[in-house]
Amino acid sequence: MSREEKTEMQEDKQTVKKGAGTIDWIRMILGIICICIAVGCIIYLGSYFLKSKHSQDRVKELKQIVSDVKTDDTEESGDMQEQRIEYEKINGRLVQKKFAELYRQNPDFIGWLTIPGTKVDYPVMQHEGDNEYYIHRNFEEEWDGSGLPFMDLRSNYMLPTDNLLIYGHNMKSGTMFAGILKYDSEEYYQTHKTLTFDTLDADGEYEVIAAFYSQIYPEEDTEHFKYYEFFDAGSEEEFNAYVEQVQALTPYKIDTEVSYGDTLLTLSTCAYNTENGRFVLVAKQILTD
Repeated sequence: MSREEKTEMQEDKQTVKKGAGTIDWIRMILGIICICIAVGCIIYLGSYFLKSKHSQDRVKELKQIVSDVKTDDTEESGDMQEQRIEYEKINGRLVQKKFAELYRQNPDFIGWLTIPGTKVDYPVMQHEGDNEYYIHRNFEEEWDGSGLPFMDLRSNYMLPTDNLLIYGHNMKSGTMFAGILKYDSEEYYQTHKTLTFDTLDADGEYEVIAAFYSQIYPEEDTEHFKYYEFFDAGSEEEFNAYVEQVQALTPYKIDTEVSYGDTLLTLSTCAYNTENGRFVLVAKQILTD
């Protein structure tokens, strides 16, 4: 082998070593980047679920305040079946006694929503002048990614309007309104047919009449059904048309009868079936004698 060939071979070996060294550096840098991303994800998820837990703990505290008042009333009456609604006057406004303390803490509080057997068990808010005030605020009006369920300002629970529309987040932790997406299953509906919405004025029990996927459409869109724009029917025909629409969108048959004059309760949350997707649960108030 000539000297030139030996020199060329040595240069090739050095080039290979340099190439291998460069690849090792690239691998190391990529490894560090992957580790940083993984650590960042862990920190983000940890922070997310920690904040979610803090929000849920605060809700539990609020619920305990209500439960303590109800327990005291039961002990005084001695018979839960004979309990009657008691009121307190706060700033000239009559408020159910069980909700008096929460109303004192925050007058935006209007009631409590519960779906038995689920995680849906929350105070409902309504802030005059800002429809989405509680989308990222807690009961103390501080920033909170979970927010709180809030009623659309176009709904009036005191009259009431024909439809009471309440919004809530679809949280990854399964809290807030995430659970209502389970109503896409008829089997789930069969075991969770009722919910309660007790307001400052009165208690209310509701029966599910529809559950469906939808979306938010552009304002100029006049072709699609916009469930979120129905609050008061101008006529019996308009009311019946709305009920027929929501029941037609439901993937299974619900035989519950709905009549003009019934108060409807609609829960709406984000869904990812399409752009600006939503999942909607509609119930009617059960009237008692």
